[in-house]
Amino acid sequence: MEGKLASKPTRSTGDLSLASNIIKIVLLLAIASNAVHGGQTKWVGSWAASQQLVEPANALAAEDLRDSTVRQTVHLSIGGQEIRLRLSNRFNSAPLNLLSVHIARSASSGAAKIEAASDRAITFSGVQRVTIPPHSDYLSDPISFSASPLSNLAISLHLDAPVPEQTGHPGSRTTSYLAHGDLVSAAELVAAKAVEHWYFIAGIEVSASPNASSIAILGDSITDGRGSATNANNRWTDLLSQRLQSQPSTRAFGVLNHGIGGNRLLADGLGPNALARFDSDVIAQPEVRYLIVLEGINDIGMLTRSGDVPRAEHEALVHQMIAAYQQMVLRAHSHGINVIGATLMPFLGSGFYHPSTASEADRQAINDWIRSPGHFDAVLDFDKITRDPEHPGRLRPGFDSGDHLHPSPAGHAAMAEAVPLSLFTLSTKP
Repeated sequence: MEGKLASKPTRSTGDLSLASNIIKIVLLLAIASNAVHGGQTKWVGSWAASQQLVEPANALAAEDLRDSTVRQTVHLSIGGQEIRLRLSNRFNSAPLNLLSVHIARSASSGAAKIEAASDRAITFSGVQRVTIPPHSDYLSDPISFSASPLSNLAISLHLDAPVPEQTGHPGSRTTSYLAHGDLVSAAELVAAKAVEHWYFIAGIEVSASPNASSIAILGDSITDGRGSATNANNRWTDLLSQRLQSQPSTRAFGVLNHGIGGNRLLADGLGPNALARFDSDVIAQPEVRYLIVLEGINDIGMLTRSGDVPRAEHEALVHQMIAAYQQMVLRAHSHGINVIGATLMPFLGSGFYHPSTASEADRQAINDWIRSPGHFDAVLDFDKITRDPEHPGRLRPGFDSGDHLHPSPAGHAAMAEAVPLSLFTLSTKP
């Protein structure tokens, strides 16, 4: 009809529904793309070492660090297609200058030789040189690097000058190498000085699947690996990593060894006390879902190392140690971390501590508390696994390294086998 506008065709309900679904799909694809390419990578700890002020007996001479390359090998737990490196200058009062940092696959654990084709430069905010401020840690830029589970990586640092205080981890149980000059890309450090310590390296994180997480293990020299073999990666924590990788249901769990030789719950010694380092070694570690605590035997041993003390001091120590465990559980739970308590292993006969019947009573009191329901989310009874059935206050002979305090390689293996993998699930909440 003249003088009347023609009406617009009306969209059917089906057309509107199809358009709505298309929009939803486009949005979901955009979100997924942003997650992959827009800085949403999930980083999970694959290797870590607790940092401390390196004591004079284990520190490098000043001339060793002047225009020098330090090559150090680490053993990963889980793998990934991207990695980033955490360095540490935490216990130094001056800046730490690194002229360059490289990473490569190691020819073998503790080797001075690398697979040259795998060598990559690490950058920090886009440049290869980095200055780490006093008392600080520093995280590198991510790099594309195919890191396999349970593989060995070599980290090479080029330093320009000595530092007043060295941050590191003396109990590496892995050989490191030093040579003068810029040799970070060298296929092998020939005629290099060898030492069994780590310096300035604190962790490696890998890009991981959405369900990946890590298990932090807080402990002393037993967790640090005393009694295991150098360059063999046969600490009980390494063997636990192997077991986790052997099962499809647990392959997404990294293992972070935060043991320090001589460490205590309550007092500083070799390294800060366990409560003092709890935030840096547990809470700040990426994607920690579980914590295993095996620490306290040095507190008990040190109480009477110089001689007997009144019973009241034994009782006070037990009370304070239990309070420290309770603090750990509270702090971990507030961050969604499940806490597994491990019983303290026998040490009668130790030539270092000369424990008495009173010391053994303290250990039994602590272990009774650890085993009691409601204190930890789960319990690992390492005491039961490693004790001599005929002399329960002593390590089983086959599990004794010889000092009646630290486990042998067979003892480390028994500890790893005693950990039920069913403890670690992807949905458990504290």
